[in-house]
Amino acid sequence: MAFRLPDLPYSRDALGEFMSAETLEYHHGKHHKAYVDKTNGMLGAKGLEGASLSRVILAAKEKGDAPLFNNSAQIWNHSFYWQCLAAPEGQRPTGRLAELIDESFGSSDNLLAKLKEEAVGHFSNGWAWLVLDQGALKITSLHDADTPVAYDGMQPLLTLDIWEHAYYIDYRNARPDFAEKVLGNIVNWEFVAQNLDGNGVSRADQEG
Repeated sequence: MAFRLPDLPYSRDALGEFMSAETLEYHHGKHHKAYVDKTNGMLGAKGLEGASLSRVILAAKEKGDAPLFNNSAQIWNHSFYWQCLAAPEGQRPTGRLAELIDESFGSSDNLLAKLKEEAVGHFSNGWAWLVLDQGALKITSLHDADTPVAYDGMQPLLTLDIWEHAYYIDYRNARPDFAEKVLGNIVNWEFVAQNLDGNGVSRADQEG
């Protein structure tokens, strides 16, 4: 079986002014789809037919196969990213997630400010991440297509895509505005909280 482009977990107009239907049409329907198509086109020559997406990512890293790693990792990163977003309904962290945020950052507002700072300060393309590392929340960023899937102990909770194609339609080149608006209004905190169980990688994985 080939990998597929997963459906968005909401309609293309669900994110309102913070992420337009046009952005989702291009970002999901074209950019994300291109990573799926390119990865599928490589698998036969790599002897990885039938392998899960996470296994393909790890195999590509082990072999130093940059084209396969970049495209397969971007399938996973984007599949995770779409689930990190939700319609703007005033959602905020609650329960154990809120407790951990307060312990690590003092408040959810401080967390969002630091995650925005990480996203804006990251040079060139990549992803800003909130991860669970040995029971503690940490903020980091990874370059280009790099992904938590490739690192032991880096359990993904939340990500923000900071490739220019994530925001050039709605925010032009204003990454700070993009980070502030998305993080402050359309984060799916229920999904973030689910990932405290350590199974975040599986939520964007696919069988081959």
